[in-house]
Amino acid sequence: MNDFAIDISPLVPASYAVYRPVIADAFGFFLSHLSPHRQEEIHREQSRLPPEAGLRQRFTSLIRCCPSLHKLGQVMARDRRLDPALRRWLQTLESLPPGPVKKDVSRYLGRQLAGFDTAGVRVGQQAVAEASVAVVVPFSWSPRSGDEAVSGVFKVLKPGIDARLAEELEIWAKLGAYIDGRCGDDGLPEIQYAETLTSVGRLLAGEIHLDREQAHMGEAAALYRGDSVTVPRLLPFCTPGVTAMERVDGAKVTEVDGMSSRERLELADKVAESLIARPLWNRRDPSLFHADPHAGNLFRRNDGTLVILDWSLVGRLGKGEREQMVQILLGALRRDRVAVARAIDALAESGVRGALLRDVVDKAVGGLLTGGLPGFHWLLTLLDDVALQGAANFGQSLVVFRKSILTLSGVLADITAEDRVEPVMRRTGLSQIIREWPVRGWASPDSRSFGSHISNLDLLSLYWALPEVSRRVWWQWLDSGRSGSR
Repeated sequence: MNDFAIDISPLVPASYAVYRPVIADAFGFFLSHLSPHRQEEIHREQSRLPPEAGLRQRFTSLIRCCPSLHKLGQVMARDRRLDPALRRWLQTLESLPPGPVKKDVSRYLGRQLAGFDTAGVRVGQQAVAEASVAVVVPFSWSPRSGDEAVSGVFKVLKPGIDARLAEELEIWAKLGAYIDGRCGDDGLPEIQYAETLTSVGRLLAGEIHLDREQAHMGEAAALYRGDSVTVPRLLPFCTPGVTAMERVDGAKVTEVDGMSSRERLELADKVAESLIARPLWNRRDPSLFHADPHAGNLFRRNDGTLVILDWSLVGRLGKGEREQMVQILLGALRRDRVAVARAIDALAESGVRGALLRDVVDKAVGGLLTGGLPGFHWLLTLLDDVALQGAANFGQSLVVFRKSILTLSGVLADITAEDRVEPVMRRTGLSQIIREWPVRGWASPDSRSFGSHISNLDLLSLYWALPEVSRRVWWQWLDSGRSGSR
């Protein structure tokens, strides 16, 4: 592969320029550990590109050959820190141009669905879409003679995808250990890369288990019941290797040309509410969330309905985790650094370094001294700082949730330039508390068995603390003004 080695460091955003050497090295590590057969395949694809093909085109072609890199490209495609031209290239990975249904896919369907052709099922000749690990094939189904045909799709795994993904995930685990050993030399934050990459790899491995996706779709349908959100309905022909579902048409949520500013805001609010607020503000334990919300999985219908596709990658946040996230915000509202640090300690999975954690918390809460309100972005920034500075390690569910928020942030920014996450989280959180008000009188004072994850005692302590907080913030602000004038 030396004759087409790719230096991807120029693609790394300028804000992360210090990490360009290690990122380029890690990419080379991944490619060099692929089997000779896979390396030859990549070489053939690179050779088919025109000699004048640029770095972005070669990089995009390469990651299409590797399902785990393909998924990484989908996640990066809406990251607005990247070069716009690179983002446009990566967005082609969200849903590849469909082609004819290949013979090996047709044979696989025949093995999985014995007798489907005599059950009134007619399979289309042209695929609807192609993703990182699967192909989507249309079909029509007439349950009984004379009935109107049902329009559906089969989601079918690409032949050999399980072996490809297994090989790549093993390399990611080795890469994590390799990076862990270089943290000191490369100046990287010590955040247990091997453990993080292995846990995310386990989640990604679940994408090839379509029977699990089918179970996730049932859970998601229950979560969104009553909302103007659609999760495709499963049809009777599902097997562990094939998902049969209704065909749902629409446009990507990021295809907003022709929409008014108001319509864009409403769409962005619906996406944020459905994929961030809904999984957080509920009593379920644990609560399901979509772990792969790139634009290729989010469609809108003409009637305004949001369609959420591809439930193979999901995460779950326990109620205890969500309670501690709220406790961090409540502690910050009271300017109670001890309470914030205590909640982070309870939220962390391991590696808590008390003195360093207190320093990170002091800086974050101190930044609120002018009376600013801690919100969802403030919470995520604090948790990022805690992890990146090595003050604590968080579990897989929280890491995956943070990744999904980063993906969604790019999607939302492509819908509207306004930040809609913060207002949506505040509005939905307050609405949740208001809905709970009639039953709070019957609850134990310290019970947090509410969708808001806030007890009556929490509300009371916040009520009594606010006057003191206001006085303290006022004097701190005056003092900082006097110090600045000296």
